[in-house]
Amino acid sequence: MVTLIVSTTNDPASMGPASALLAMPGWSPTTSFEGMRSYANGEVRMLQHDQSIVKEDNLDIRWEELSHESVDNVIFLSKHTAATKRPALTVHPIGVPHLKEGDVPPQGGKPGWAAPPNPRMGPWIHYYGGYTSWTCDNIGSTLEYWKREDVAQLVWEGLGLGGGAAVGEWDRKENVWVGHLLSGYSLPMDDPGQSKVEDAKGIDGTWKEAIRAAFEATEIAFPGGEILAHLDHKSFKGWQKKAVTAFLEEQNINIGKPNDFKA
Repeated sequence: MVTLIVSTTNDPASMGPASALLAMPGWSPTTSFEGMRSYANGEVRMLQHDQSIVKEDNLDIRWEELSHESVDNVIFLSKHTAATKRPALTVHPIGVPHLKEGDVPPQGGKPGWAAPPNPRMGPWIHYYGGYTSWTCDNIGSTLEYWKREDVAQLVWEGLGLGGGAAVGEWDRKENVWVGHLLSGYSLPMDDPGQSKVEDAKGIDGTWKEAIRAAFEATEIAFPGGEILAHLDHKSFKGWQKKAVTAFLEEQNINIGKPNDFKA
């Protein structure tokens, strides 16, 4: 099983960490892949090209078909932007579960789909000390921060390329796994124009589909595990919280308490 790291020269937050990572020992160039430069280091493969990362759908399948190597996970190095311009180093699963079939995702991806969250994300959170999830590494939110190379060190140590144990080679004794985090824009809800909402009926929008997609993806990633939903009460208006709570109960998705999410 190999891990693919994907970078692009047209994104400074991708190129900086990629260059720093390749400057570390153990890398050797390999045969190019679909025109992308390719490097190997143990069970890790680095792909580097000059195009947009968001166009690389099904990269794991394409790699397996041409190289005959099974892919365990894919890490995309990319930038992050935020209106607050607050710098952030994050790792998170990809997906646009709130979009409808036929919608054109602004940053790539498959509408209505979410990637199964990688089990490594939880340990990477505690190891690096940031607020993370998995599959895309972002550093932001401005050019000043995109040039930093923090991600390279995270990936280097996280994957065990420095000779130590990979962070995330663990079993269920950790107790708590990390799944999808759905931001407000991922739960689009039409305001019912009423102050009282007792259930989710009549609240239009694709928020239900987004919750279902995130739940199903998490269920695939952690078979047999108990999946709990955590609601950030400060992020919801009263009627939104009631609607989401009612829908979770309807779908038999348990709502956890804060202590349930502590390992």
